Amino acid sequence: MREDVIAGLSLPQKSLPPKYFYDAEGSRLFERICRLPEYYLTRAELSLTRAHLAAIARFAGRGCELVEYGSGASLKTRLLIGALRPSAYVPVDISAAALAGASRRLAREFPWLQLFAVTGDFSQPLRLPVFRTRTVRRRVVYFPGSTIGNLVPQEAQAFLKMTRGQVGRAGAMLVGVDLKKDASVLHAAYNDARGVTAAFNLNLLVRINRELGADFDLRRFRHYAFYNAPLGRVEMHLVSLARQAVCIGQYRFEFEHGETIHTENSCKYAVDEFRALAAEAGFRAVKLWRDRQGLFSLHGLVAH
Repeated sequence: MREDVIAGLSLPQKSLPPKYFYDAEGSRLFERICRLPEYYLTRAELSLTRAHLAAIARFAGRGCELVEYGSGASLKTRLLIGALRPSAYVPVDISAAALAGASRRLAREFPWLQLFAVTGDFSQPLRLPVFRTRTVRRRVVYFPGSTIGNLVPQEAQAFLKMTRGQVGRAGAMLVGVDLKKDASVLHAAYNDARGVTAAFNLNLLVRINRELGADFDLRRFRHYAFYNAPLGRVEMHLVSLARQAVCIGQYRFEFEHGETIHTENSCKYAVDEFRALAAEAGFRAVKLWRDRQGLFSLHGLVAH
């Protein structure tokens, strides 16, 4: 984390990796974001999961090994496990606290489930458990929530290619993808009236202060999110409200008034755009599910 933060703040456009949002407080704030009236993504994905649950389970195949990136005890995950009855479930998350809590809840709800939690950064190659049993038919990666949108297209393609290597020739992937839509809907979703997204964004500085001994003054930074239409993505930034300097150990970072730290992208795709991206990574798109309003999509990909 220290190396990533120092490197990101040293760039001409200062940036911080969004994976560091998710300490215990960040995970709690994100759960609140998912319940906000403006944040359509969770409701849209849940509605399409409920509406097409049987078809989604048929695509994945009963008895598969289900690997979930960025796992949690969300309702859609529990719905899928109940319908799919996987031979094994492998939740992967960078937040050990969130992963432990989710694993306990799932173990209580599904006592029959073989559950093997992996704390790790799923954006990097992972060592996943190997199951040598005849009951495991194939490995299916479940990547809901449009988390793939946090990667720019080139990164997303590399990530999909890495996942293709993990699932193998017989494997598959279920990936949630947020669709392009009216900019006003996107603006509201990332600038909620209650300020929860702002607190989530600023909590990244709280974590850096606590864990790396930095001296960010939160009163001198403000949350800023907007839709960058030419690049098809929502960008989240932290804006410096004054000319100032921040120190992390021996490192000193100067900020101009109005200068920003780019903390997250959330890329939006047309269906054909994402299918082309998946094809370049070694996946063939065979299934597509959307909610009734056409806000969100779930893609069923098979390795080829």
